Amino acid sequence: MGHLTTHVLDTANGIPAAGVAGRLLGSDGNTLTAFVTNQDGRCDQPLLAGDSLKACLYTLIFETAAYFRGRGTPLADPPFLDEIVIKFAIADPTADLHVPLLVSPWSFSTYRGS
Repeated sequence: MGHLTTHVLDTANGIPAAGVAGRLLGSDGNTLTAFVTNQDGRCDQPLLAGDSLKACLYTLIFETAAYFRGRGTPLADPPFLDEIVIKFAIADPTADLHVPLLVSPWSFSTYRGS
């Protein structure tokens, strides 16, 4: 059975982003899981795995402004990037899917990993 994972890299400081809070929403908008990244910028468990992983639309929300404020990074008020929202679909729930976030206070990128 497949699983869904994520991690966050702080590209402004060149480090894993530890302590980033986030949540995963299902296609109905309900929260499926909430998480906080560990010292490696990863979650300790897959966000979804096995039978809980369905073929549908998902939304990952990362609270990045709170992370950068916690590091003492000066941010505008309001910050340029507050919460980063990534909407993606899973077509094959038996596959492994990894959705990383590379982030700075002014930019972000993501890609489909495995």
